Amino acid sequence: MVTLDRLANVLSGLGVRLRLGSVPRTTELRSVVIHQADADPTEAGDVLLGIDARSTAEAADWAASARAVVAIIRDGAEAGDELELEGVAVLVVDPAVAWSEVAAVVYGLVLEGRETEAGRGPTDLFALADSLADAVEGAVTIEDHLSRVLAYSKPRQHLDPAGVETILSRQMPQPLRDMFETHGVFTHLAVSDEPLFVPAQPEHGVTGRSVVAVRVGRQLLGSVWVSAPTPFHGPRRSALTAGARTVALHLLRSRASADLERQVESELVIRLLEGAADAATVASRLGLAPVSLRVIALRARMAEDRHAALLQVFERATTGFGWSRAGRSALVGDTVYTALPADQATAARHWINELRAALPAQLVVLAGISGSARATELASARPEADECLALHETRPSGAEPPAYDESWDEILLQRLRTAGLSGRTPTRGPVPELRHHDREHSTEYVATLRAWLQAQGDPATAAAQLGVHENTVRNRLRKMAQVTNLGLGDPRKRLAMMIELAATDHE
Repeated sequence: MVTLDRLANVLSGLGVRLRLGSVPRTTELRSVVIHQADADPTEAGDVLLGIDARSTAEAADWAASARAVVAIIRDGAEAGDELELEGVAVLVVDPAVAWSEVAAVVYGLVLEGRETEAGRGPTDLFALADSLADAVEGAVTIEDHLSRVLAYSKPRQHLDPAGVETILSRQMPQPLRDMFETHGVFTHLAVSDEPLFVPAQPEHGVTGRSVVAVRVGRQLLGSVWVSAPTPFHGPRRSALTAGARTVALHLLRSRASADLERQVESELVIRLLEGAADAATVASRLGLAPVSLRVIALRARMAEDRHAALLQVFERATTGFGWSRAGRSALVGDTVYTALPADQATAARHWINELRAALPAQLVVLAGISGSARATELASARPEADECLALHETRPSGAEPPAYDESWDEILLQRLRTAGLSGRTPTRGPVPELRHHDREHSTEYVATLRAWLQAQGDPATAAAQLGVHENTVRNRLRKMAQVTNLGLGDPRKRLAMMIELAATDHE
């Protein structure tokens, strides 16, 4: 059952806003009625679609006649005596959004219960692709705004090699996308609702392609592609245009359902990361089995838009039908956090690699993996993931995401370096004095000391690391003792010098 609060939150994504709210936001909504200015209010329902209402007061009167508690009206209607209205919440629709689009979401939420976890995604998109393919007499593929395949029709005679490759990979291959880009296809989709024909491109396996935008208001949701050797005219062109509008309603309903699920999921995941007292109950509500979990912290960047990159990562991490996805995710600031059932770090890396593979090639994903933890310990695991993410940001491009239980030593050294950068390391003592001597006399005393300490005092091992003879190491140690009081025989001084060298590796 949907509440007024959920309905208002979902519709806000379409530019619908709550103007009056005398009705409690927890009010449950069970039915919908449509009323127009030239019709009598013969039906009753909880939500009234006030098509052609000339004022808020008029819509409120219609709502009272229909025993509705919510009235949805077009922006621009006269306000009337808003403050005196009681018992009716008014939602105002942006002029750019069609009534059919609003009605599709309202009916989907109120009557069909599509906001629940079990029904994410329009399962009948494939049937719609088949119907549209019959109408236009060509193979149909429905894609989202990132050129990912959402549905496709049954195989037909006009399905070309490029179409087969797109369906098999579940996403338009980059060379094919680049070809369509050079033909101005994506520029056309951004500004026009009319079909566009791209002639045959044999070198790319394309025998001819018609494409039309799938749009809601001003927002591009995706596109419909038809493999056919010639452009469409007359009824076939009209069928393609009408089919795109129907696809838009399906995707709109799917997005409304998915956005609701993402909101609920995010709130619950954030509670786990913040150490909720009822963490076990929250994990159960999320469908997380009582097994070992890892927190994965993700950031993304793309040359043209860092924020868009992060949203694409979050959308992909939360894409899936029902609760079939392994992880549960939340977007917090500039980081996506995912609680993933994974006892071993390799399983977490496999999940990250699958996520990367489903995103555009130009999008760079950085990640950090916490140690293994129970649901009640995720508040402690989150900082581990954050530190591993920070460590990954310092590594070369293409490096594997670090996991805390494998990289705790690097993280400790990174903490020491951070402390060193803040100016809290000594300015006098053996290490600063040797570093000063190196600068003045072009010696390599600091490198020799580091190698000797890492070799635990073995001159041969230190020499191999430095690429010199072991007698050179012994000779340098004698000269270093004349520059400063090393105290290499004192284990506490050796430990202190190792820590200082680790903290000042940036110098």
